[in-house]
Amino acid sequence: MATNSAIEWTEVTWNPVTGCDRVAAGCDNCYALALAKRLKAMGAEKYQNDGDPRTSGPGFAITTHPRALVQPLRWRSPKVVFVNSMSDLFHAKVPLDFIRDVFDVMRETPQHTYQVLTKRAHRMARMADKLDWPGNLWMGVSVESADVVDRIDHLRAVPAATRFLSCEPLLTALPNLDLGGVDWVIAGGESGPRARPMDAAWVEEIRDQCVEANVAFFFKQWGGRTPKANGRDLGGRTWDDMPKLAV
Repeated sequence: MATNSAIEWTEVTWNPVTGCDRVAAGCDNCYALALAKRLKAMGAEKYQNDGDPRTSGPGFAITTHPRALVQPLRWRSPKVVFVNSMSDLFHAKVPLDFIRDVFDVMRETPQHTYQVLTKRAHRMARMADKLDWPGNLWMGVSVESADVVDRIDHLRAVPAATRFLSCEPLLTALPNLDLGGVDWVIAGGESGPRARPMDAAWVEEIRDQCVEANVAFFFKQWGGRTPKANGRDLGGRTWDDMPKLAV
């Protein structure tokens, strides 16, 4: 069944893959790792070792879940779906054939809109020509700091119908972004007890670049220990712009 999401820019999450590991500074306070530990302690099936070394691992090891592939086929109403909120589809340990299986499900369910977000932009671009890209897929890369803006070039190299950036948790200023070929930008501060501070000027600069480039802009949160208490107001309004849904 679908898992309703508290993430402001999506409706439900779908996790045919779980598990990940640190690849950049944006991963330091990973919410998924903390959540996985709680789910494992609660006995959640996806976070237990099922005894098959080919597809499973304890804790937060990369694990593919073939049985989860049928879930979107059962959803009766169209949904906006964040794929692998608890993993990264383009992690090196996710087999190409399984990525193809995930893409096939997207293609077979055109009523849904799928959002895939990766920090492994290089691998995504390297295997782009080995995948059949569905028109209802929004492909995004995380751009949390100035030292990873090259991920945007890798994003432009893939034939996704819709491309987006997630600048969250925003850790540095991102001046002079090249937004060519980008349809949507999400920005937000880090949340949780170890949240790193975000300068308001960084967000305003990204917003202004999006407005100038006519790119949809979504401000998710200011962040902090209690992000909901800090709100989402930016310059006297909320910014909820999104690309058009696939028809």
